[in-house]
Amino acid sequence: MTSPSTTRRTFLKTTTAAAATIIPATALGRDGATAPSETITFGIIGIGPRCTYDVKAMLPFKDVRCVAIADVQASRRDAGKKLVDEHYGNTDCKLYRDFRELLDRKDIDAVLIATGDRWHGPASMLAAEAGKDVYSEKPCGITIATCQELADTIDRTQRVFQAGTQRRSVPNFQQAVQWVHNGKLGKLKTMHASVYIPTLDNTWLPGQPQPNRDVVDWNLWLGPAAWRPFNQAYCDGKWRGQWDFDSGARLLDWGAHTVDLCQWANQSDDTLPLTYEPMSDKIVCTYQNGVQLIIDFLAQPFGDRSPHYITRLGTCPVRFIGEDGSVETGDSGEIVATPESLQKELPEATKRVVGLDVTAHARNFFDCIRSREKTAANQHVMRRSHIASHAAAIAWILNRKLTIDPVKEEFVNDPEANLMRSRPSRKWMS
Repeated sequence: MTSPSTTRRTFLKTTTAAAATIIPATALGRDGATAPSETITFGIIGIGPRCTYDVKAMLPFKDVRCVAIADVQASRRDAGKKLVDEHYGNTDCKLYRDFRELLDRKDIDAVLIATGDRWHGPASMLAAEAGKDVYSEKPCGITIATCQELADTIDRTQRVFQAGTQRRSVPNFQQAVQWVHNGKLGKLKTMHASVYIPTLDNTWLPGQPQPNRDVVDWNLWLGPAAWRPFNQAYCDGKWRGQWDFDSGARLLDWGAHTVDLCQWANQSDDTLPLTYEPMSDKIVCTYQNGVQLIIDFLAQPFGDRSPHYITRLGTCPVRFIGEDGSVETGDSGEIVATPESLQKELPEATKRVVGLDVTAHARNFFDCIRSREKTAANQHVMRRSHIASHAAAIAWILNRKLTIDPVKEEFVNDPEANLMRSRPSRKWMS
């Protein structure tokens, strides 16, 4: 339609010129191509080994396009650009040292955030404030307070959010949870979630000469974490296990996945376990409905397995036990269940799936960008499962049983534990 001020002559000139313009079929989405107006553009914030795995699952999507990468390390920026440009057969991927420049781009719809733990929450919130939908690797928040603030920010900005807890989108884990929900195991009694043996490390590596910030921007690498001297080993992965950089004494490395699956199995996405009791080889958590969640210290990082688990099931195994049977599964894709009749119900496709595949989880994120529906691991799911994991870690650190109010998300009658729900943030802006 023309506006009231448009004359008939102007209108005819406009429509005649448009008719003479040849529009490629690809621009209209024909011949199997996706129209540019229908393409979701995304940028990457922090590209290392984990992010590379995620991106390789996303690049083949025909309706999605990676257009930019931000990383504080030049070597990682360059490696990421090579990966993206080779996939598309061009040199279009733009690079940024400072991710805030990427967020300023109005043509980017979404971001994949795969920095170290210290940055996941702050970067996700800045992205949401900039109008971007967010896929954040886990753990999504380094403290309880960060998880709360992140979920609240996503709600307020009305962005689509997906936590990188991809096992919610993997068939063997889905099948195990479905059997619990369908009553195949009888009344649920106990759940086992595997984690690394928790560790606390506050030592500093020796300082090294700080490189030019175009090579490694050390201030931006540290971000909200406390300052310490530069050492390249931190940038290469030695930040893991360091209290200033890691989440919950490493408990959330696996716990963000396995505790999350137990939350789902117990239909507790809107609540938390009430109590957290640390023991020598586990943390016993109890829900209001009486179900126990046992967080087993299973590996360091891939060492001996707990007697609760079948060793061949791979990383991040979980086990659900009911009055009439049990089911266990892990990243091998295999499911072991009792009674034996359950084993015969397994679809053939479920038996062949490996749990580390992120394709379905990524696809769920992009589909929800279009529909504006909640993702499989949305901000509310993330909030409760992450807070439960952090609460368990705090109980282990303090070495005492803690009780939490699941509505207020505060510890009951324990000021010291409540102080540990947050950390001071360094002023990193420059």
